[in-house]
Amino acid sequence: MTQSPAIPLPPPKERRRLREAASLTRAQLASRVGVTSETVRGWETGRSTPRGRKGEKYAKLLDSLGDEAGMTPPQDGAADSDDPAPAPGAAVSRRSARARHKAAATDRKRPAAKDRSHGPVTVPDRSRTPVPHGHRVILTERPRTTPPRRPDDALTALTPDQAFDALYAFCAPALVRQTYLLTGRRELARESVERAFQIAWQRWPEVARDRDPAGWVRAMAYECALSPWHRFRPRYRHPEPPPPDAFDRALMDTLLKLPPYCRRTLVLYDGVGLGLPETAAETEASTRAAVNRLAHAREAVAERLPELADPETLHWRLVELASIERLRAAKPLVVRKAGERRARFWTRAAIAFTVTLIATTALTLRTAPTHYEPPVPAGETVQGVPPPVAPGPLSESERDLRAKLREEEQKGPDRLLPQPR
Repeated sequence: MTQSPAIPLPPPKERRRLREAASLTRAQLASRVGVTSETVRGWETGRSTPRGRKGEKYAKLLDSLGDEAGMTPPQDGAADSDDPAPAPGAAVSRRSARARHKAAATDRKRPAAKDRSHGPVTVPDRSRTPVPHGHRVILTERPRTTPPRRPDDALTALTPDQAFDALYAFCAPALVRQTYLLTGRRELARESVERAFQIAWQRWPEVARDRDPAGWVRAMAYECALSPWHRFRPRYRHPEPPPPDAFDRALMDTLLKLPPYCRRTLVLYDGVGLGLPETAAETEASTRAAVNRLAHAREAVAERLPELADPETLHWRLVELASIERLRAAKPLVVRKAGERRARFWTRAAIAFTVTLIATTALTLRTAPTHYEPPVPAGETVQGVPPPVAPGPLSESERDLRAKLREEEQKGPDRLLPQPR
């Protein structure tokens, strides 16, 4: 497992010279390699070193550019300018170079695999066989004939809606297939990607200025797809129909039995083609931890499927497994509208909860006592009190006293009555 490309890379200034000799912009070169224009700028200035599969692809592309250019010496001042522009007289050479690239891409064919019923797939070594541009179209962003515009560069030319739609059309189809490899569920894969883009639309100013908007959305989609709360949803308690091919079913079962972090590392490195530093950064782990996770995942896959012990064969099998299912993403407008409705719902719910809390607090303050009221003490037991006794029959002396009291007049002076004259 090496992090440096097999083909030696030229110095940073020579990399830039080769790109300019082929009349390619950084965005065009980045679209061919599958990285951002900022990454290409770092490679050409020497601030970063290409590693992993992207580094191998970058080295092969520079080697092909050097063969086509015939090692033509650079023009004066081309290596010192930061954003050079092609000269007006180079239009003819630019068109001829593009024609040569198009003819070379047409002549190159992807190596064919054997029939699955006759045995495992055989994939040639990509270090010897030239791989056509866009061979990872299944799991990576869709290649374009024109250089893609990054959202931070398109703020002055595109509206936020147009920039979001462009990013969605560029990344959504590949992300749906990647999340399908992570979850094994078609509907959950589409839902996770749509939810990730809804969150991206809510935080669009942050995403538009990010150095890698596609990586931001990919990380969010992976988090949504691998969330442990899905197991409590009734619709996801039963498994979905497996792939029709027996080998694909075995590979999918092996992937789903891996721990989520190992499965994510395997898909990023062997499926998407990220380098170890990029994979470690996206999984929020150290490079050593990413290496251990990748080794554990490969060992688990090779233990159950010995045909996939070769990383190249494993890569193509992952590509084929993701391309079997016809997974389609929703329209960008539908995703944006759904995200806006969801944001409005939660905003109104938060406002209603806040108003209810304020009203409850006001009612409590209104009805609460304004002074201290001591509590009523508990009763105490009094000793020495005779128990109550029911009255019995009167004695002779009590009956005489009662008769005497009834015969005598009421207490007090006699009533004064007027006497007639």
